[in-house]
Amino acid sequence: MTEYMTTKELADFLRIKQRKVYDLAASGRIPCSRAMGKLLFPRAEIEAWVARGMVGDGATAAATPLAAAPARARPGVFLGSHDPLLDWALRQSRCGLATFFDGSADGLARFAEFEGVAAGLHMFNPEAGNSDDDAAWNIGWARRYAAAAPCVLVEFAWRDRGLVIDPTTADRFTAITDLRGRLIVPRQAEAGSQALLEHLLAEAGIGPDDCVMTEPARTETDAAEVVASHMGEVTLGLRPSAAQFKLAFVPILRERFDLLVDRKAWFEPPMQAFLAFCRSEEFRFKAQTMGGYDISGLGRVHFVGA
Repeated sequence: MTEYMTTKELADFLRIKQRKVYDLAASGRIPCSRAMGKLLFPRAEIEAWVARGMVGDGATAAATPLAAAPARARPGVFLGSHDPLLDWALRQSRCGLATFFDGSADGLARFAEFEGVAAGLHMFNPEAGNSDDDAAWNIGWARRYAAAAPCVLVEFAWRDRGLVIDPTTADRFTAITDLRGRLIVPRQAEAGSQALLEHLLAEAGIGPDDCVMTEPARTETDAAEVVASHMGEVTLGLRPSAAQFKLAFVPILRERFDLLVDRKAWFEPPMQAFLAFCRSEEFRFKAQTMGGYDISGLGRVHFVGA
């Protein structure tokens, strides 16, 4: 007998459906932990939990139903990847949501731990297709980290990502292969753009010893600012960040930036105020003037969890 039970083993143990197990875990009503994206349930704690009669909802005939424990509350924080248009919209909408942008992977992990109501993501999965394929962006990662949570993954925008460089050296950069031997401004390990950069470098046959990295920049704006201050030659950034600092931009690919949102929070006033603003003419005009955004699919649902 193992120390931990899987979702299926727990469902069999409690004589309930696996979806009910996911609901219990997502609401914080059952002891669980997460390893490599999978839910695991400590057997001793589960047995003690059942003995205390905390299951309820007819989950097991032996248990005495008690009032359900309240679901874990999510703070009004927007997590995940920094995006200039998203950052502006959250402030301009006056929706009241705070932000903690520290990368897509960081946002996924924090969202799974109920540390925010939403997370911005642009995580590429090369095994799911090329960069123009919908399935190559975010869906697999959301499924891995948030399948047990009542959430929805909706499209925010397609973005132009490419090489952000000083205009005086623009003729030296036309493709990823030109990064060999250059001083690159990277992002933190948790950033989706850093994972993409490492994938593109490896695909181009450029190893860690073939280029030099500065200290990581923690936002898209910070990365472009390092290039503008001549502390780095190039970064894999966004078109609007290049424009902000009057830098040159060489497009490499388009990426899909999505929002992973808690379903309960979706219908609450802060998120509704933000979403209403994203449907406004002011938002559409800003996206157009910033450049590098395609918001024609804004609000399209790509994944629903639990």
